[in-house]
Amino acid sequence: IQEDVDKLGQTVFDLRGGMQTRNRRLDIILKGCGGAGGNTARAEEAASSINRLLHFFVQATHERGDDPRVRQRIKAISRDTNSLLDHTKFLSGRISFILDATLGAISNEQNRIIKLFSVMAVILLPPTLVASVYGMNFQNMPELHWSFGYPFALLLMVVAAIIPYYVFRRKGWL
Repeated sequence: IQEDVDKLGQTVFDLRGGMQTRNRRLDIILKGCGGAGGNTARAEEAASSINRLLHFFVQATHERGDDPRVRQRIKAISRDTNSLLDHTKFLSGRISFILDATLGAISNEQNRIIKLFSVMAVILLPPTLVASVYGMNFQNMPELHWSFGYPFALLLMVVAAIIPYYVFRRKGWL
């Protein structure tokens, strides 16, 4: 379990490659955290059961007056199982940390995608407004009878898209 958790910990902080590769790795890490968490829970349950059983044996040997060396060996095994219990608790905490880091990385990826969609919507909003104004069929639109009216409307849409793009670049949003 320790080896699996170490590999997961190294992988979550060493995400490279394109978005699809990172997404596949994040998915693998999530599944690995689930598997390691289940294994850790089973190991902790087994160590707890053994520890309870050893306490019973210590009392039984004490009541029967058995050899003190047997009690010492049982107590030594009990100390070992207690240290295993401590280690499984440590592993559970580490798995939780890795899971939180993985979910944070997934959240960052989603935020980047939503940010891109939001910026694209804002960049395309002014040209859409210009196109919708010039798409209206009113009688008294001066550009309708002007020979450069259509190229002027196209140029206005391009400029309306470029200005927000440069503003976002300057502010560091892109």
